[in-house]
Amino acid sequence: MSARTNGRIVLPKNPAELLDLASKIYQKHESDGANSPLNAQQDFNWAVEGPKVAPCKNYHEKAETAAKQAEQFYRQRDIDLPAVKAIVQNSAQVLKSIYAKNPKVLGEYGFVVDDSKTVKKPKI
Repeated sequence: MSARTNGRIVLPKNPAELLDLASKIYQKHESDGANSPLNAQQDFNWAVEGPKVAPCKNYHEKAETAAKQAEQFYRQRDIDLPAVKAIVQNSAQVLKSIYAKNPKVLGEYGFVVDDSKTVKKPKI
């Protein structure tokens, strides 16, 4: 004779899968109506929390779509970013050589010019 197991319940860690499970539970709870064993819960109420599942799922799907769009935008940005960085660095070098005696002029171009003297750290 086989031994009876308590059975482990595996709850999804993935938000999409968790929301799918919550939808199924809520549908079953609603179809059972007053006879639903989930009405016995003291700390939680499916009548209150259940209607939150569909909007939560919708927000999750929108967030996933936005994340995919963000990835595409970052990829597009990354195509041109190296060239932009290079021209900014080169422009800084050119302007610094032109205005070697007065590098603060580079501030007019938007560069931050730090002319504070570097202080050596005291030896301990």
